Amino acid sequence: MSNTDYDNNDVKIITKPVQSKNPVLIEGFPGIGLVGNIASQHMIEELKMEYIGSIESRYFPSIAVLYEGLINMPVRIYESVEHNLIVVISDIPISHTVSYDVSNALVDWAESINVREIASIAGIAIMDGGQKVFGAATTQEMLNKIKEKVEVFQMGTISGISGSVMAECLLREIPAFSLLGATRTQNPDPRAASAVIEVLNELYGLSISTVRLIEQAERIEVELQRLAEDVQTAEQKGEVKKEFPMYG
Repeated sequence: MSNTDYDNNDVKIITKPVQSKNPVLIEGFPGIGLVGNIASQHMIEELKMEYIGSIESRYFPSIAVLYEGLINMPVRIYESVEHNLIVVISDIPISHTVSYDVSNALVDWAESINVREIASIAGIAIMDGGQKVFGAATTQEMLNKIKEKVEVFQMGTISGISGSVMAECLLREIPAFSLLGATRTQNPDPRAASAVIEVLNELYGLSISTVRLIEQAERIEVELQRLAEDVQTAEQKGEVKKEFPMYG
């Protein structure tokens, strides 16, 4: 094990030595609209980040993730030394029963590599339109940092692993904030992810293009509309479709 590995029997983090000094850590786990997952994956690809390790747990589903024919770990860690950035991305949902253990392990590991601050990306359901990004923070200093770039989340709860990470940072007095991309759908929402990335661009002086995400959003919208029309037509004819396309 390297000096940046972590193992508490329930959760194991295995990485190459981290090269960044006092990096920013961004985590994106699946949730509503897959906002965290989509935004994190896009950042990794656009910044050409290096895969450095993974998070494993006996509580995770017994699966491996395939990408272009290659096996990937479901929860992965990437680094950009150029941007002093660490991104943790998951392709599997983290159940509420294990959220505490995973967030505790992740923040332990973050402390061991001397992170400067932690940013959590997730989605939030809203009824009205607009590509809003809501924000919340563990300290007044962090809130001041983001409040001109987001709509402050005045009252409510952040559930799941993102909420657990924020609570753990609060307990340990680690500067952290949450960016919640507003979405009106449970379907993958690249537009909401794009809005979050634009905020990160401003906060950290990045120049990540979101053109591909917008194009992806338009494609998904067209496909969902076509699916809805097919379902309506089938219902009118009394037919039942046996197969539906998957999105993501």
